[in-house]
Amino acid sequence: MKKVYFIAGLGADSRAFSFLDLSFCNPQFIDWVTPGANETLPSYAEKLFSHINNEEATIVGLSFGGMLATEIAKRHPQTKVILISSSKTHSEIPNYLRFWRHFPIYKLHSDKLKNSAGGFVLSILGAKGLEQKKLQLEIMKDSDAAFTRWAMDAIVNWKNTIIPKNMIHIHGTGRQASTLPICKSRSYY
Repeated sequence: MKKVYFIAGLGADSRAFSFLDLSFCNPQFIDWVTPGANETLPSYAEKLFSHINNEEATIVGLSFGGMLATEIAKRHPQTKVILISSSKTHSEIPNYLRFWRHFPIYKLHSDKLKNSAGGFVLSILGAKGLEQKKLQLEIMKDSDAAFTRWAMDAIVNWKNTIIPKNMIHIHGTGRQASTLPICKSRSYY
């Protein structure tokens, strides 16, 4: 069975993929590593790729993980990259994140704030149903505030304009995606 590498969204872990049917592959979930103080999104992507170390890998990136997978695809053209609910270029970043580029309120993010902002964040992330909302809240509580601040800064300052040819982009509702093998009979957020 082929290994497929998965990079979760901002601060999330393998649980972000728990609503997907991954029986078609041998899933390998890439763990976050500590970024350098002023590390860019492209350099962090290379750091993650060193844990994959397979030029012909298939990589699935969800949200922030998709942005990282885009950077990997640019530098490693033999990889096959699938983005789920992500941005390929800086112009596709949602408006609320573009706003934060000019008003960096994300720098105030702390453990105390993340625990009180759950409902707002769930509405942005689009969790559907009680099970997904509960899981998203658990992931938020387990996320590292310092990593989240760094990642938000890397996202809002990402300047990518290149769309690699070795990439497929899935972006839509769980209903639309449920016809794809990776999402068989379960939705994602």
